[in-house]
Order: sequence, then structure tokens, then C-alpha cells
Amino acid sequence: MHLTAMRIGIIGTGALASLFATYLHEVADVVMVGSWAEQLRALATDGLTLIDLAGQERRCAITATDDAAAVPPVDVALLLVKSYQTKTAAARAQTLLTANGLAVTLQNGLGNLELLATAVGPEQATLGVVTMGATLLQPGVVRHAGAGVVYLSPPTPEHAAFAPLVAVLQAAGLTVQVMADARGLVWGKLAVNAAINPLTAVHDLPNGQLTQRPFLRRVMATAAREVEAVAAAQGITLPFPDAAAQAYRVASDTFHNRSSMLQDVANGRATEIDAICGAVTRHGQQCGVPTPVNQQLWAWVRRLEANDKSWQPTIQYI
Repeated sequence: MHLTAMRIGIIGTGALASLFATYLHEVADVVMVGSWAEQLRALATDGLTLIDLAGQERRCAITATDDAAAVPPVDVALLLVKSYQTKTAAARAQTLLTANGLAVTLQNGLGNLELLATAVGPEQATLGVVTMGATLLQPGVVRHAGAGVVYLSPPTPEHAAFAPLVAVLQAAGLTVQVMADARGLVWGKLAVNAAINPLTAVHDLPNGQLTQRPFLRRVMATAAREVEAVAAAQGITLPFPDAAAQAYRVASDTFHNRSSMLQDVANGRATEIDAICGAVTRHGQQCGVPTPVNQQLWAWVRRLEANDKSWQPTIQYI
């Protein structure tokens, strides 16, 4: 498959979806599908502006719509939406894909692949993990806020579009690593998200500031190790040897990034805390592994979502 011949549907119009669209549009035929009316208007009027890691701006014209049925079929659909939007996104993927297309969830949290596979079929669904940072400064303007890697897991049996997708992502300038263990990928990203996102939201800090404050660094490490313990109890090996060290590394690499959870709280939107710390807590209870810090972080962010400010974030278990 020639690189520029690949049609890619990006489901989502938020920060990471916009980041992928700006990188991929030069090497593939890209369309964005989402429901955020303000972003769709900005894309139709002014296009999409990327501020890259070097601080340079570039603008590109991106086709964007809220109607998946209105665009020609795509070879690959990338799901870049919040975990609570997965069911709707999976239905859009089903509408978008060619008969032999591939859908990839690049989302946070647990359970996304299962919903996607139900919609498009298990042989046409797989998952990946993204460690890059992105911040949407305003509708139509996205900042690449931290370098990172796109980890992908090939479907079984390997889909014909998988290798061409890897090639397209690499041609776009993204770092890609193919990992065989899908569960390890998901739980590895979960460990990093649980360690970083809730603390940034609670304390209104960019990612890197967590590494500069000894107490928050300890909380971050403990949250990551709880996820590692729950994964181990299920026989899942993470794609790195130390979850706490990996969380520290990602926070440092995305130092100035405001996490998606912090952006959600700041804008009064629902967060993915139920699919992150909530999921860790539930799986921990099922496995008999205590997760007190994740449980505390879950409760805090739920109170932030409810705009309840009558509490102080004090960790009770370290």
C-alpha cells in the first residue's frame, strides 16, 4: 500500500486526535470525525494549527465532520476519544471502515478494546498506547507538549493494514514500537496514567512539576506500583521493569504538558478517572490486592468533577 494512498479516519477532535491529524495529513488521506461543534467550526474555517516541540507553527487543512456516513470509507480508524465515549466511537469506526479495514484504540483506561471488537469484529480491532503529550490551546490550535512513543499491538492474526499503518506513522515522524503483549501495553499505560493524571488535576500542576515535589513524587510512585501489583496478580507483565520509574520518566519527558485530566477538570468536563483509578481499585478488589492510593485519587477527582471544594487532598496511605 502506497503511503499517500492510505485513508485514515481519526475518531475524536480533542488534543491527541488533533496532534495525530497534523502529523499524519502529510503522508495519508486524513479525516477527523467528532462531535465537538466548536472544534469542527474552527477546523472548517481556519484549519488546524500545530505548535511543534521546537515551538514552530504550521497550519494544515483537515477534513472534519460529525457524520461518519458522509465520508468515503477508510483503511484505518484511530480511536482517540475519552473512555466514556468508546461505545459511540466504536460505532463510528464500524461505519467508517472498509470491509477489510483496521480499527485501533489509542485510548486511556480499560475495556476499550472489548467494546471496539464487539462493534467491528475481533480480527479488525487492536490497540495501542500513546505516551506523547498534547494540549489544545483553543479550538483549532494544538501544542505538541511532550515527546513520546506510539506502542502498537498487532491483531491476531495480523491484519493486512497493520504493517502499512506502522510505516505511515513512522513516515509522519512518530516513534513506533510494536509490542506483542496487548494486556501489558494497556496496564503499562494505566500505571502511568494513574500516577500522573489525577495528581495534576487535584493540584493544578503540569506533569513535570510532580517530579519536583518530593511528596507528590512519592504518591506518584506508590500509585504506579499499586497498578503494577494488580497487573502481576493477573499474570500480566508490564512493558517496562519499574512502573514508578516509568511514570517519573513520562512526567519528565512531558514536563510542560497539562494532562488531559487536568484540562478536563479546568473546563468542567467529565474525566476518565473511573476507567483509570476506578478500574485499578475494582480489579484490585477482585484480586485481593490493596490499592488505597488509587482509591483516594479516584475519590478526589470524582469530587472535583462534582465541583465539591470542601475538602483537602491529604494522602492517608504511603
